[in-house]
Order: sequence, then C-alpha cells, then structure tokens
Amino acid sequence: MACRLVTEGSTTFEVPLQDENAVFPPKTASVFYNTCMEFNRDMTVLLLSCIVLENYLDAMAATGVRGLRVAHETGTPVIINDRNPAAVAMIEENARVIGGDIRVICNDANRLMCTERFDAIDLDPFGTPAPFLDAASRAAKRYLFVTATDTAPLCGAHLKAGMRRYFATPKNTEYHAEVGLRMMMGAMAKELIKYDRGMEPVLSFAKNHYFRSHVRVLDHVAAAEATMNRIGFVMQCPTCLYRTEQKGSLLPKSHICPYCGVETEAIGPLWMGPLQDKEIIASLLEKLPLMRFGTAKQMDKLIHQLLDEPETCTFYDYHVISRNLHVSPPAIDEMIAGLGDLGYYTVRTHFSVTGIKTVALLHTIEEWILAWNKERNF
Repeated sequence: MACRLVTEGSTTFEVPLQDENAVFPPKTASVFYNTCMEFNRDMTVLLLSCIVLENYLDAMAATGVRGLRVAHETGTPVIINDRNPAAVAMIEENARVIGGDIRVICNDANRLMCTERFDAIDLDPFGTPAPFLDAASRAAKRYLFVTATDTAPLCGAHLKAGMRRYFATPKNTEYHAEVGLRMMMGAMAKELIKYDRGMEPVLSFAKNHYFRSHVRVLDHVAAAEATMNRIGFVMQCPTCLYRTEQKGSLLPKSHICPYCGVETEAIGPLWMGPLQDKEIIASLLEKLPLMRFGTAKQMDKLIHQLLDEPETCTFYDYHVISRNLHVSPPAIDEMIAGLGDLGYYTVRTHFSVTGIKTVALLHTIEEWILAWNKERNF
C-alpha cells in the first residue's frame, strides 16, 4: 500500500495515498482518511487534554488517526478498533512508531461494545451513528462522543431518511443546523434513557458537513428522568417564522400560531437542554495556546462563540427575518448592539454567519429591524 506521512497536531503518522483529483479523495484509498475532519479531531484532543480518562475507545477508527493523536498528545490509554484488517495493520504500524498506551483490535464495533465497557467511547462513522448508539449507550462508562455526517436527513432535506434513522421528524428550516445537532443529541439521550442513564453535554457544535457532540454519561435513574425532561419539540408555524418550544414531553401538544391562527408543526423530539458545559469550554480556551493544532485559529473562534452563546434553543437568521418583512437587513454588529441596548442579551452563533442567539422574542427582533429601516428611510 502506497503511503505518505501526515502531521496533525504534534503527531506524525502514515496514511494511504489518495486520488486528489477525485470528487471525494478519501474514498479512493483502501483505508479511509479525511483531511477535512482535522478540526473535529483537534477539538477532541483539546477536550481530552482537560479530562482524565481510564481509557478511550476509537470505535470505528479507519486509519486510527484520532485514537493515535489522543494517545500521543494527551497520554490517555487508548483502544483503537476497526473491522478492516488492512486498517488494523496500518494502525498497528503507526502505533509501534508513535508509542504510548495503545491497544489495537480488529472487530465489529457493535460486537466489541457488547462485550466490553470503556471509560469513553467515540463514534465517528461514515454517515449516521444511529446503528451504534444502542451498544455505545450501554458500554460507555463516563463519556460518549458522537459525530454524524448525514446532515441532509438530520436537517430535513431527506425527510424520510431522518425519520427512519432517528425516529424523529426534522424540518428544513432556516435554523436547520441547530435542529440537526439537537436531533442527533436527542437520539443519544433516548438511547441512554432506555437503560436508566442520563447525559450532560460537555462540548457540542455543528460545522460544515457534520455534527459533533461530547456528553458526560450519568448512571442513575434520577439522571435519566432529568434527561427525559430536556427532550422536547420546536413547534414551527408552517406559514410564518413564529416558533415556540415544548420541553419535557415525548408527545407534542397542539399549539396555535398567535400570528396566523394555524396549528404549528412539531419538529423533534430534540435535545432541548444546554449544548455545553461552560466551565469546560472556558478551560479549553485556557489550554488552547499551550498545544499545537493546525486549526488553532478556527478553534479559538468557535470556543469563544460557544462560551458566549446563551442556552436558548434555536437561533434566528436575521436575514431571513428581514426578507420576510420585505426590508433591508442591518449590519449584524449594529443589530446585536441595538437589541443589547433594549436589554436583550444577543450574540453571533456558530451555526450561521447570519444567525444570532438572543433572549429576545421574534416580534421584538422584527420591531427593531422595522424601526432601523424606518430611521434610514429605506
């Protein structure tokens, strides 16, 4: 197998050569390696530099890059698994060169998670994590990390696929990026609740073509009940931008839009609780300058945004609101300042370049945008 040396963070390893002229180069090699996921891996390595683990399972490792980096850059004992013998051979050779407390396994991920338990489990499949959540929910002792790259089903673009995989109803709204992340996290929560377990999100975000969530697993009935109370629905008006939230219910209650007088549509079930542990996020910001990452600038920007975002559910796209009002959108910084002057905490969101997280209600945002346009005689 023809290979090349790659460095991510402070770890150097071999990966298979790919056809860089292909539409999706990672699929052209015998063992999968996606350079576009370096940011994802960087964030996990940074997180695990702040968390002490007994062991960490990279369950579907491919080239094993994530697990190799976790072992080398954080000193965490690591188990790296893949069912492809060619992948395992490459992982073993890289592990021999890199060193560290690394155990390599060739097994089906579900079979492995049904026979052993691990302090932290990382699921990063090609596509949906849904087929692996049940086993991982039982096998993860303290932490569960999940990536989903099937964004179209989670965001409502492929409605039926989303309903099949996650047993939830998505909707292709202007805030679909947050719906997709919360729908994936809702699926994680539901699997844990089945086993009288709960979860507390530590670090969660959406980026480009994937969703990523790191959660702390809590092993008692009270945690399961608290987690269940944080599952709910966004009730979206089908004819205007009005929406409201219903928390703590597995069955949505009917709701009438106060503007249109029509019945709203339920999106979910979704995770409606916090997305981050703000203390952990602050510690990531402190640790970041002390480590070497290829995506450090992007990481710094995201961490600051996650630290600033209020824990309100779903963001507003102020360009969509302005278009719906048939007026010009203000500059985002001007609108954030304007809503702030009215007493409504408002910040940018990492979900969208034209999105804001705010405690203000929709009609307040609309009134401010209309007033801003009137002042300028637009």
